[in-house]
Formats: sequence, structure tokens, C-alpha cells
Amino acid sequence: MQTQLRGRSWVFGDSIDTDMITPGKYLAILDPKGLAEHVLEGADPEFPKKVKTGDVLVAGQNFGCGSSREHAPIAIKGAGVPVVLAESFARIFYRNAINIGLPVLEVSGVHAATQPGDVLEVDLANGTVRNTRTGQTLQGAPLSAKAVEILEAGGLVGYVRRKLHTGAPKAPPAAHNLPAHANHKED
Repeated sequence: MQTQLRGRSWVFGDSIDTDMITPGKYLAILDPKGLAEHVLEGADPEFPKKVKTGDVLVAGQNFGCGSSREHAPIAIKGAGVPVVLAESFARIFYRNAINIGLPVLEVSGVHAATQPGDVLEVDLANGTVRNTRTGQTLQGAPLSAKAVEILEAGGLVGYVRRKLHTGAPKAPPAAHNLPAHANHKED
């Protein structure tokens, strides 16, 4: 997995839901490139024609809210977007993105600090984002070690295949007294 990324930014607001990312009428499409032809057209109908491989998505609060469809992060990844930066993510979108191999970083202040077209340098290992126009560097929430492992394997399927292939020891049985609120960034 590439941990140093540089790309032109596209800036979206708060509560961009999964229906804006991949409208429901396209859910029969399973090919990532086919989904990419419609990515974020619910928020900007021209976006699929304008986005280029390597461009970075920036959003406000609650990016990816709505349904649990995996089509949303698959469409973003299929469009060649290497990372999504947001003030916060809906929990299910965050997990789906990691599980399909799309890095996502929560970065406080990134929405206000970024204008459309700004070139951003993202360091996934450290969770930092540098705006080359302003010189400002923001510190995001670094990815958990488990999320990095999953991303390095290309997603959850690759991670499981790697574990099965290497004959890794089986995980201990799950505890019955789980905490009422699990941290989606750590588990």
C-alpha cells in the first residue's frame, strides 16, 4: 500500500450519503469502473466526468451516512481516488472503505482548510495532510494497526486469504461480555 499520496482535491459538504455517492438506480452494477461512471453524481452530476485518477476527496461531517451499501466506497476506489479525507465518517462507510481497500482518514479542520483544486499531500502512516497552496499541515487520526494490515492486503478479502495461506493461528473465541460501544477504528 502506498502511504504517501499527492492529489488534487474535490471538496464536498456535510452528510454526503451513500445515495449521493452511488445512486440506488445503479446498484445492479457490480464492476468498480462501471460504478465509477456514476460516482457522486447525486452531489455533483458532472463529477464522474471531471474526477481523475489520484484526485483526493475532502468532505465535512458524517461522510457516507445512509445505507450500508458497499457500492459507495467501491465506486470511489473505481474512480481512481486513493483516499477520502473527512471531518468524520459514518461508521459503516468507514468500515466498508477499509474492507474494500480504500484508505479513509478523519482529519479535523480539513474541510475548512481546503478549497476545490488544492493539491494535498497525505501521509497515511502518520495521518497528516499538507495543503501545498497554504503550507498548512493538519493532523488526522492515524489508522489502526489492523486497518493498515487490511489495507496492505488490498482489503478484507485479501487479508483473510493471506491469513489462511500463512496458516496463522485461529483467533480466540469472542468474549461474551463485549463493551456496549465498540470503537470502529480499533476493532
